[in-house]
Amino acid sequence: MKKYLRLYRQSIRISFAAAMSYRANFILQSLIMILSNSLFPLITLLIYKTGASFPGWSLYEVLLLQSIFTISSGFANMLFSGVVWVTMDHVKEGTLEIVLIKPVKCLFYLVATTFSVENVAVVVGGVIVFIIAYSNISAPSLISWLAAIVFFLIGLLVMLALNLLMSATSFKWVANTRIPEMFTSVLNFGNYPSKIFPKSLQAVITFILPVTMVSCFPAEALLGRADGFMFLAILPCILFLIIGICIYEHMVTLYEGVGG
Repeated sequence: MKKYLRLYRQSIRISFAAAMSYRANFILQSLIMILSNSLFPLITLLIYKTGASFPGWSLYEVLLLQSIFTISSGFANMLFSGVVWVTMDHVKEGTLEIVLIKPVKCLFYLVATTFSVENVAVVVGGVIVFIIAYSNISAPSLISWLAAIVFFLIGLLVMLALNLLMSATSFKWVANTRIPEMFTSVLNFGNYPSKIFPKSLQAVITFILPVTMVSCFPAEALLGRADGFMFLAILPCILFLIIGICIYEHMVTLYEGVGG
């Protein structure tokens, strides 16, 4: 365990050192990330300014949801989303053997070494929107806060599972840059209240591809709307993560060199 902790700590230090060595690039990338992640809140503002709305959700409630999505995305991109690109590159170039001979688990090594400090800016941007939205809603109770934190952490595990599944496909679907676009398309359902979608789609994004756990459920918990159904949805999220890890590990064992 200490070996893994040292590796992760060293990877973080290297990421920070690289960012400080190229400060202008770091600042520019941070600004681009903040601007790109402000798109959905801006669209939401336009929707509500024109008199339209999401049924059952006020403007600041939707902004709260989308700020949680942005914070979660920032943490995911910072901690483990880089595994998609690095796996794809290793398979395409046939260099995964270099990772496999290291005295640590392949998956952990790839996740640790793709830590991205640039995404701190995304988290900060999400926190700013969260504070603005939070200041315009009724103060939640301690129980609501605890439930929201649990859902938020489970949502991060869902995002990890999605990244692992997308990474696993690159072993057979080599060098296809559409993989991250597919991931983003699925994940973007989390930018909206789940109840605006048809019942069948709600079931899919809650129990099969549980992206509602990423932002909708934490937001509803903060708004005092958590119920037993939401806590029940934690189980398929845990199962989804286990499936993601198992599939990725299995695909690693099938790796045979350049092109997967």
